[in-house]
Amino acid sequence: MIGNYDASKSVRSHLAEVVLMALATIPTLARYSASPFFIVFTPLGRLLVSGFSARRLHPVHSRMASSLSSSHGVEVSESGKQQRLTAPFGSWKSPITSDIVSGASKRLGGLSLAGDGRLLWVESRPAESGRAVLVKEPEKPGDEPIDITPKEFSVRTTCQEYGGGAFSCFGDAVVFSNYKDQRLYKQSVSSRVSSPVPITPDYGGPLVCYADGVFDFRFNRYITVREDRRKDSMNPATEIVTVALSNDDIQEPKVLIGGCDFYAFPRIDPRGERIAWIQWSLPNMPWDRAELWVGYISENGDLYNHICVAGSDPNIVEAATEPKWSSRGELFFITDRQNGFWNIYKWIESENKVMPVYPLNAEFARPLWVFGMNSYEIKSYDDKNLIICSYRQNGRSNIGILDDSQNSLSLLEVPFTDIQDIALGNDVLYVEGASGVLPSSVAKVTLESEKLKVLDFHVVWSSSPDVLKYKPYFSLPELIEFPTKVPGENAYAYFYPPLNPLYQALEGEKPPLLLKSHGGPTAEARGMLNLSIQFWTSRGWAFVDVNYGGSTGYGREFRERLLGRWGIVDVDDCCSCAQFLVESGKADGNRLCITGGSAGGYTTLASLAFRDVFKAGASLYGVADLNLLRAETHKFESRYIDKLVENEKDYYERSPLNFIEKFSCPIILFQGLEDKVVPPEQARKIYRALKEKGLPVALVEYEGEQHGFRKAENIKFTLEQQMLFFARLIGKFQVADEITAIKIDNFD
Repeated sequence: MIGNYDASKSVRSHLAEVVLMALATIPTLARYSASPFFIVFTPLGRLLVSGFSARRLHPVHSRMASSLSSSHGVEVSESGKQQRLTAPFGSWKSPITSDIVSGASKRLGGLSLAGDGRLLWVESRPAESGRAVLVKEPEKPGDEPIDITPKEFSVRTTCQEYGGGAFSCFGDAVVFSNYKDQRLYKQSVSSRVSSPVPITPDYGGPLVCYADGVFDFRFNRYITVREDRRKDSMNPATEIVTVALSNDDIQEPKVLIGGCDFYAFPRIDPRGERIAWIQWSLPNMPWDRAELWVGYISENGDLYNHICVAGSDPNIVEAATEPKWSSRGELFFITDRQNGFWNIYKWIESENKVMPVYPLNAEFARPLWVFGMNSYEIKSYDDKNLIICSYRQNGRSNIGILDDSQNSLSLLEVPFTDIQDIALGNDVLYVEGASGVLPSSVAKVTLESEKLKVLDFHVVWSSSPDVLKYKPYFSLPELIEFPTKVPGENAYAYFYPPLNPLYQALEGEKPPLLLKSHGGPTAEARGMLNLSIQFWTSRGWAFVDVNYGGSTGYGREFRERLLGRWGIVDVDDCCSCAQFLVESGKADGNRLCITGGSAGGYTTLASLAFRDVFKAGASLYGVADLNLLRAETHKFESRYIDKLVENEKDYYERSPLNFIEKFSCPIILFQGLEDKVVPPEQARKIYRALKEKGLPVALVEYEGEQHGFRKAENIKFTLEQQMLFFARLIGKFQVADEITAIKIDNFD
């Protein structure tokens, strides 16, 4: 009977599961209700299900995995109708395997348009050890995209460690940063046989890196941000420099703008007479305070005058970002000076004042963790500018069109609910986005010229082109708002209930919950299709992605909840979210797990050390010692945590490593050995301490990985071992996947 679990039933066929999963992917069965349902088999299907004897095809260690054929009851009625399999949450078999997840982890590294109007993008490929490749849209729809980057090159910069803005294109030419030596190379994008030619000096290693460059055709040069580590690797000099594009001997880049700690977004006006840029200095991060400057370019290419447009007034708290010139020479940019939300502004040069184009309590920009973001484009007419922009409001993204002559906003209807960068061509808009059922993709949106209405929408790139065949298994994100420990303050999260069209849980059972704390911590969880989340939910886990106080997407006031309170607000909010879901009947309070990477790894460890809500955790390249992080981290974040922690006492008291006696549950740690943001010693110290205390603990280290894992085999292994670790220690079930368990100290 549905709802009753009996492990002794004789009909438990592995083949039945295969048939069921095959049927579940048929488009006609794409929608399922939450209640039990029936699937009608063909006569052959009935014969296979009723006549195949139960046997374990691949015996494995009892603490690792078990074939569902040995544990899941299959009910077959006389009419041949198949009911859902009844099995414990967490033990369900899913076609969304770790191989599929790791293979679908391609990431975009920027968009641009070639001179012929076709799209260029950079994609990182886990199957090629994370190599980043510049790819061009095919000339004819349906043809294969064209790889521009030769196999011995990888388009990636390590500027400020997080990179971004690794290439720029104009006409037929592209300039890109090569990962191995960090030099800039120039290449044609119209010929498949074009070889990259270096345009910056060879310093004997990746000592100097570049990002966020633009072409300056008035002087035949390339203007870019440079980070120079030759004198001091921990405190590199950051400047805006010019690089000659002539075919003569390679020259040392010339400093155009310097003296500040950090620079971004150098942008030349259409006549090549003015340059805009963003700058900021320690102890600020670019989302705390940042300035917009404009410099005037002389006949010899130097700056003869410069003026601060935004950010210099001590009475106005703002973080300017993303300057952009219209084709008419007007300067637009984004700042959060008035309402605490990043809105688009226009510079009135004659008066040196700025005016909002359309004030709205929505975020038109993202925090500047990486270079090269492009949140809006400008289409100029004789009497107006139409600004095509993306913005975040109430947990979702929109594409809007701002008319600066009428101060109006209209919406473009597209299927994406999460949008990153955009690029504008002739009556074509390219949008990087996703939704609850669409993975990270790039869509080509054909627009009606004058009214800019959508005529056509189709995907030209997908991180996982074959993913839609698993649509019946997709758990859709539910935006939830939950109360925090501070009266009157709420936080947000995306909740994904367990979902598998072939299974139902035991009667009265609540699912285990995996809570994810995002990194940053100045970042945002987004409600989009992520196969690594569906990996869990399709196996019977509930999953929640939390936007704790301090996250972006909800304005400056929400973002600054974390100032001076990192390790308190984030921890409390994650615990409050888990308890809210337990009280709502959506999770089992005895099987709450937490995971996170980087700053999310710190929140994970702090939650396990200083609270007793979670029963196990996984930290991916997470912070265990705040003082060690402060001493060893790179320049970009060298003063970041001073604002988040404030005093020496807090540095000690909020470091999980200093309070090993407070840990009481199992923990697994994953770490890249080339990580310069959170060095490996952090993970090793917490591992040794927990092992000595006698808690179940495991440490996995990856050679060749930095801050975040890029290789498919490591993405796969991390996902599998997290799930198996939780299942073995607190799950009360056996996983369906056949996974070889690593040794867990103080357990095996």
